[in-house]
Amino acid sequence: MAEEASKKAGKEDQRAQRATSNVFAKFKKDQIQEFKEAFTMIDQDRDGVISVDDLREIYNSLGRVPSDSDLNEMIKEAPGPINFTMFLTLMGEKLHGMDPEDALRNAFAMFDKEGKGFIPEEYLKDLLENMGDNFGKDEIKQTWKEIPLEGGKVDYQRFVSLIKGKLGEEELAA
Repeated sequence: MAEEASKKAGKEDQRAQRATSNVFAKFKKDQIQEFKEAFTMIDQDRDGVISVDDLREIYNSLGRVPSDSDLNEMIKEAPGPINFTMFLTLMGEKLHGMDPEDALRNAFAMFDKEGKGFIPEEYLKDLLENMGDNFGKDEIKQTWKEIPLEGGKVDYQRFVSLIKGKLGEEELAA
């Protein structure tokens, strides 16, 4: 009986290893690095697992105050503790079939408190300078040469279209 249990455990370990390797095979090396940076940013207590408290802290740092039930729902999306491998698995599921343009729009929408398609210029500039891979002064200047601004607000819908190459210069000038 113990031998049978040992064989079963061995098969489960092999399946877990295959699943893990498949998760990493879904992404390019630079994408995995970007996800690692995002995971590290979210894992506020640096224990290697994203918890409700970690989510609460990252949302608070962005000026949002989600309810405990919303945070618990996010955590429940994972079938187990959200370590980096699980995080990659979840990101793979979320991104599977999602248009990269939609992913960009959704990312910007997180910072659009009014839901109107605009982000305050200074707020976006602060995020770019202080979150994730920080933009330097020259990168900010270059971005601001192209970014569609209207009354001190970034039109992120048009900006995403510009990034994805869907707007020409005449459309940007409109």
